[in-house]
Amino acid sequence: MQYSENEKNGVSRLVFDGFEISVDFGAGCVKRIAAGGKERSSGQVPLFRVCMRDVAGMPYVFTSFDASLCDAEENGAVYGGFPRELAPAGLTVAVSVEDRDGGASWTLCVRGVPEDRFVEWVEFGSAALPKLIGDDPRAGGGKILFPYNEGVLVSDTSKRERSYFAHLPAAYPSYGCYAMFPNMICSQMLAYLWEDTGLYFGAHDPDRGLKGVDYFDSDNFVELRFRIYSGKGFGEDYEPGFPVVWASCGAGWESAALLYKRFFEQNKPDNVYRISENERLPGWYQSSPLVVSYPVRGVHDMDKMEPNALFPYDRALPVLDKIAKKTGAAILVLLMHWEGTAPWAPPYVWPPFGGEELFSDFVSALHERGMLAGVYCSGFGYTLKSNLVDNYDKTDEFERRGLIKAMCAGPDGKVKLSNICPGQRSGYDMCPASEISKKILDEAYAPLFESGVDYAQILDQNHGGGQYLCYGRDHGHPPAPGKWMTENMRGLLSIWNEKAGKMILGCESAAAEPFLGNLLFNDNRFELNYCIGTPVPLYQFLYHGYIRNFMGNQVCCPLEETTAAYDYRLAYSFACGDCMTVVLNPGGGIMSNWGIRDFSHGPDTETVLTFIGNLTDFYKEKAKKYLYDGTMLPLPELEIAPVSFGLGDFGGEITVPSVVCTAWQSGDGERAIVAVNPSENEADVGFGGKRTTVPALGAALIKI
Repeated sequence: MQYSENEKNGVSRLVFDGFEISVDFGAGCVKRIAAGGKERSSGQVPLFRVCMRDVAGMPYVFTSFDASLCDAEENGAVYGGFPRELAPAGLTVAVSVEDRDGGASWTLCVRGVPEDRFVEWVEFGSAALPKLIGDDPRAGGGKILFPYNEGVLVSDTSKRERSYFAHLPAAYPSYGCYAMFPNMICSQMLAYLWEDTGLYFGAHDPDRGLKGVDYFDSDNFVELRFRIYSGKGFGEDYEPGFPVVWASCGAGWESAALLYKRFFEQNKPDNVYRISENERLPGWYQSSPLVVSYPVRGVHDMDKMEPNALFPYDRALPVLDKIAKKTGAAILVLLMHWEGTAPWAPPYVWPPFGGEELFSDFVSALHERGMLAGVYCSGFGYTLKSNLVDNYDKTDEFERRGLIKAMCAGPDGKVKLSNICPGQRSGYDMCPASEISKKILDEAYAPLFESGVDYAQILDQNHGGGQYLCYGRDHGHPPAPGKWMTENMRGLLSIWNEKAGKMILGCESAAAEPFLGNLLFNDNRFELNYCIGTPVPLYQFLYHGYIRNFMGNQVCCPLEETTAAYDYRLAYSFACGDCMTVVLNPGGGIMSNWGIRDFSHGPDTETVLTFIGNLTDFYKEKAKKYLYDGTMLPLPELEIAPVSFGLGDFGGEITVPSVVCTAWQSGDGERAIVAVNPSENEADVGFGGKRTTVPALGAALIKI
């Protein structure tokens, strides 16, 4: 990269690998982003934004546009003179951008923070780029690689705003679907991809502190942004201590992922090991079990919770035996609504519905068959009352023990009711950094850890393994959210790992990067990304070889409820190295996804089980060395006929390759494409001038 500064107009020009960036420090913004002789930017955003709060929790947000003073420094500037109603006199913000590793490396520092305020968050390294309109790259834009729910390519930003997952700035009390890292955002990166080039954005933070990682539409552009939470106290200056990096990448999403993967590989969490070297993994991990999930009372999360046809537990055994025989797969039974307290009413889950003896007998019966037992739990909530089970009421205990002191508090110190699953329960979010909360969680989970269960999705509702926002000032943590949350969760999960012994723990969505070593088998909700774009296996590209996940219960899937669409999702999960999942209704048939009430239509159970059986055989005989602990590679250009699926209530459809393909390198260095055909007819894949026929409801290896 070349760097030059024009002292007359205060504009710095940076050139790196085909990109030219003009930074006007005097104006407080990036004036121009160009590549390939084309203008790539679509507006200006401030070089920084800062949010401070006072002792009453009131926010004060100011930006580089608000500064009346700007003193040039080498590769940057120091800003001051902010309006007194926004920032106190003497407060300064320094921003710099410099050549580092062939890209632009942005840093920031806030100094002069007064004793009666704290820095809540900062933003820097943001960019204003062309809007993405109607899936049409000719509109001036391209696609955004977004590490949300394990990876999605967004080609129409308005689509997200019509979905469940519209851009929503994080606030207390938390929602579960914020674009936060570590949470539903798995990695600290974004990329904007044109047809001819790409621009990578990475927060290269080895501590993996709390961040908003997001994009959203403004009037004339889409802004890509990192919001970095300080984790600081009153009167403390703040410097993140890591850069936000811009770098050139190719037009394919894998090229951007490779840049971030280089950072990850050089800064792995200290408890992350290759699957082949991880002594904590049980033997069943490599068998690629088929996850079979179902409730034992009710048929839906909002039902009256009476026993259904799969309770008592042993009533499911004939159905499970049939699935095992038909597919040849190892079976991991993952129970819903099994809690004897109330479904989705954390933290207390024990004793099991029907009593410990009945549950224990079922676990033993599964183990005798070579099957595995798993349960869903519901994360860091304290439920006062269940809306599903009338007699579940912890109000007296909550008040008697003074547990309000352990709950997540807002910036003003007040504790509000939780936004998490309010249909099922009424209560609060627990702050797991509080000593009282830790004691409660120990009480709640101790009997589960000793139950002989093989897997617990211990943090359902805590996407990615992250905790909820807390500004409490008497929990032993700073008033500002930040990296203390990541450190606290890693410590807590490590204690749970020890107590759980051979039991594997997991979370809703896949484990975010800092928790890869603690949450080793997770409910990968890639299907949610059909709401906002096209899912891509970014997560597996970055982390497969260190962790495996499963397809999950596919709740809120927008795809049409057909056999073809269901088999396509099975194919996607399998080809990406995840374990397949089926969700049963009480009659033993397969649901399109969890959350459905009407079982009169949906996937054909026999066809689905035949497909799963074929893929299970393929895994055992040919693909295991790639899909178990292999490394995903960029997919070469292939010729595959397209197929389209309707998007149900969202309207329209999504078009994808009819054969799902991924590229891999095994531990012994062999490379191959795994091609999975979910159709009931043969299909062809063209590669390197040759065509490979992939059998109906089957798979093939194509050597690279």
